[in-house]
Amino acid sequence: MGANTSSLSLQSESSNESTTNPPSKPKLEDIPESCIALVLTHLDPLEICKLARLNQAFRGASSADFIWETKLPSNYLYLVEKLKDQREGSLGKKDLYSRLCRPSSFDGGSKEFWLDKSSGGVCLSISSKALTITGIDDRRYWNHIPTEESRFQTVAYLQQIWWFEVVGELEFQFPIGTYSLFFRLQLGKATKRLGRRICNVDQIHGWDIKPVQFQLTTSDGQHAVSRCFLDNPGNWVHYHAGDFVVDQPNELTKIKFSLTQIDCTHTKGGLCLDSVLICPSSLGKELRSLL
Repeated sequence: MGANTSSLSLQSESSNESTTNPPSKPKLEDIPESCIALVLTHLDPLEICKLARLNQAFRGASSADFIWETKLPSNYLYLVEKLKDQREGSLGKKDLYSRLCRPSSFDGGSKEFWLDKSSGGVCLSISSKALTITGIDDRRYWNHIPTEESRFQTVAYLQQIWWFEVVGELEFQFPIGTYSLFFRLQLGKATKRLGRRICNVDQIHGWDIKPVQFQLTTSDGQHAVSRCFLDNPGNWVHYHAGDFVVDQPNELTKIKFSLTQIDCTHTKGGLCLDSVLICPSSLGKELRSLL
């Protein structure tokens, strides 16, 4: 009798405890890191970094190499070879992605490449000093001027010339995709006075008479031509030269490009030439929408 009473008492206490303390619901931190990591593979890099702030489980899962392996471009080993410090190739994939998102110079500092943080797309910039510019050695026509408005800290400034021609070329390994090429130009020469940006437009002339011509050719036979008048004095503008498609990611793509206005019936001047930009066309659409 006593044993039965004791058993009933224990059951009653257990029942009371389950009533007052119901089983706790699963929490976010209870999800296994392996499951979180699988979900993160379907997100873009910026979304992964935001979720990594939620808790320790998400932070740990977000560092998995197999996640960032899918975010790195197919030519990332080629890019690593171009880094100044080859030891960076031994970094974890997340740290390597972060490193490649920072601009890295090559070819004596005249060119830079980096990954777009949100998409992992490969972007390049080519300095004016890496371009062949007609008359660049004659200071009556051109000058290299220092400026904080260029990633290369210098731009080529045209005072006046009859024959305007800028030519460049690049050999690089790109991932599969469509890429856009732009010339970054500005009518007028910007300076600072009392901490304020001032643009001298006195020497701007000739660009409204005839359009300039952009050309782009690749080693596999692609060709693009476009023409436009230069406008918007005092502001940097990315002028679209053309697009090219890469379908052989393991091969070097050779690109030749030019900017000309060779009508010698009039002079033209007052132009700053900063650089040439190459980026995935999805990013290029944003730049073109600003024109």
